[in-house]
Amino acid sequence: MSATPEPKPQAKLVKVFDTQQETEAMIVHGLLTSAGIESLVSSIDADQALWPGVGGVVVMVNPEQAEEARRVIEQYNDPGAELEELADEQPEEPA
Repeated sequence: MSATPEPKPQAKLVKVFDTQQETEAMIVHGLLTSAGIESLVSSIDADQALWPGVGGVVVMVNPEQAEEARRVIEQYNDPGAELEELADEQPEEPA
């Protein structure tokens, strides 16, 4: 008789992004996947007759990857920020 391995306990995921647009959530999911960060896209459905305007889509990641995920998302939202950081790191040329 072979023993079946115990399933690993699932880590609690943390929300790193939310939006009303599923397409935007899928773009963020793709960005995170490209950066090597596993993510889960989940829909927040609410009965619009009871709670109009409530709902949307969230992107969640493992807590260990949350900081890196937020950095990737921030670069997506403000692509010029990374260029400014690189410019600040460059040594000034002598006059």
